[in-house]
Amino acid sequence: MSVLKRPIISEKSQGLNTKGKYTFEVNLNANKIQIAKAVENMYGVTVAEVATITQFGKKKSRMTKTKVSSGRTSTFKKAIVTLKEGELIDFYAEI
Repeated sequence: MSVLKRPIISEKSQGLNTKGKYTFEVNLNANKIQIAKAVENMYGVTVAEVATITQFGKKKSRMTKTKVSSGRTSTFKKAIVTLKEGELIDFYAEI
């Protein structure tokens, strides 16, 4: 079971990066301690705080030529990780 799925890179999360906060999509069953250890092991930084958010799936529907198609988006969990003062993660270093 991988705790971290991917970093979330959006305008809002990039704004948080200047404050030392980084956003990740994580496994639904992961807790804050597991998330902190995974970030420390993967990026070699020290985690000060972890906040988690469960984003429940939304109902979506669209009209096609023959019928109305409806369903739900996936439920996922986000973690906002705050690093100690002066540390940073460079997501673009490996590109």
